[in-house]
Amino acid sequence: MPRLTHDRTTWLTYAQLGLWGFFLYGFGPVVPLLRDEQGTSAAVAGLHSTAIAVGALLGGALFAPLARRIGRAGAIWSGLAGVAAGVTAFGLLRPLPATLAAVAAVATAGMIVVSGVAVVLTARHGPAAPAALTEANAVCAGMGILAPLVIGASVDAGFGWRPVMAVEVGLIALVALAARVSRVRPPQAALAAAAAGDPVGATASAAAPAEVARADDVPGSNSGRARVAGRLPRAYWIAWVLMSVTGSIEVCLSLWTADVLRSHAGMTAASASAAVAAIVCGMFLGRLAGGRIALRWPPVPLLLGALTVSLAGFALFWLASVGWLAVTGLVVLGLGNALHYPLAISIALAVAGPAADKAAGWSAYSMGVGFGIAPVALGAVADGVGPHLAFLLLPGFIAAALLLTVRLGRALRAAPTDDDRAPALVGA
Repeated sequence: MPRLTHDRTTWLTYAQLGLWGFFLYGFGPVVPLLRDEQGTSAAVAGLHSTAIAVGALLGGALFAPLARRIGRAGAIWSGLAGVAAGVTAFGLLRPLPATLAAVAAVATAGMIVVSGVAVVLTARHGPAAPAALTEANAVCAGMGILAPLVIGASVDAGFGWRPVMAVEVGLIALVALAARVSRVRPPQAALAAAAAGDPVGATASAAAPAEVARADDVPGSNSGRARVAGRLPRAYWIAWVLMSVTGSIEVCLSLWTADVLRSHAGMTAASASAAVAAIVCGMFLGRLAGGRIALRWPPVPLLLGALTVSLAGFALFWLASVGWLAVTGLVVLGLGNALHYPLAISIALAVAGPAADKAAGWSAYSMGVGFGIAPVALGAVADGVGPHLAFLLLPGFIAAALLLTVRLGRALRAAPTDDDRAPALVGA
């Protein structure tokens, strides 16, 4: 069984992803409030999700060249500086074009952070990377629990949602100061790999981070060199589509759950905004447990189980007509959703081999597709039939994700025999 070591660099990386999570999970409850403030329709308000998609595409394109130029650690800090600048603009500006531009800027910087964290943890922890990524996303979800609660409290107190953006900036500054005071050094192996294009799996162990293994010493490196020269393997692209579909599930829940709670479960605007934290609470608990489970179970079967739990949680949420029961369904839904992204990205980066930086950049495009299309489509349907009926799009997304996961397992079993990563991913 792989062993996960928690060093200072790992904890810092977890915190950096958590800073992005505070904005990401706080953004959903803000959208209905911003829609009311700007006097727009649900479809127009959903354009803020399209702005996130545009930013994700830009962030994905920028990550690999930025990592080659200043290293992965430098790219992450640059991304966080961009997040701080973007949320400041988002909190200060009011016209629709300005808020759309601010959200796009935040998402661009945020996707640089996400890509950097994924590659650094994969490089640092090797076979234990699925567990490390799950724990990192648990921290992200933990911050996501806090954000809707802070927004709900601010709205309930009459201050509105905008002061909460200052909290994000303060948290980024606090983590940067803590990293500087504690003198957490960036992982040298990750910096060298980013600069030289070495495989992520070729870095040395955390016990000797300054040493970088040669590509010739990495299992499956022959097939890996082919990936660098040519295209990413088919299994990667199935995982890419899977991340797009599961991203659609998550962003639709983030943006429109509060509306369903208001219209179908009879909750107030402040209570509904705060109740969105139930999803993130479930995700936090699921990722805490999932980090341990991922050390014992292969990712593909675990992902199938997680999607099944998501479907059960959605059914409970959608059928409930009272607030407490709907919130219970959201917790169960969050438990399932907890493992979607960590497992999918760990599979994608594992099969990418030496092309991990490129693969991480492309993975941001998958999130961009999900974030850009699904919420706008759901918002357009909601304008016609209401948010409750429009939410029936989500079981379709879950069913598609289940089929893609089955297909991914088959593709991994059919992987070239010189690549020893595939059997461990499917439990073969």
